[in-house]
Amino acid sequence: MFFDAKEYVTAARILDGLVEEAPEQVAPRLLLARAYYHSARLGRAETELRAVLERDPVERYARLLLGRTLERQGRDAEAAPQLRLAAAMGGEPVE
Repeated sequence: MFFDAKEYVTAARILDGLVEEAPEQVAPRLLLARAYYHSARLGRAETELRAVLERDPVERYARLLLGRTLERQGRDAEAAPQLRLAAAMGGEPVE
């Protein structure tokens, strides 16, 4: 609902509480990272995405979003391996 309304800061506030209650769950943490990404809180998005990948190294969307987050921060060299991994996991040709 908050994502549809582009209320990413509100979504992050709510999701932060959920992640705090159940830090081992990947889905709320991934949504929190997405809310941070869309609200341009890229450092926080990166932290959450790395936590997701620590728990689930083959989470394709987390790899993709981490790559995009790093790109938005101008860290293209760090982004490239994440984006290649995401592409490979999705069956896309890897450059």
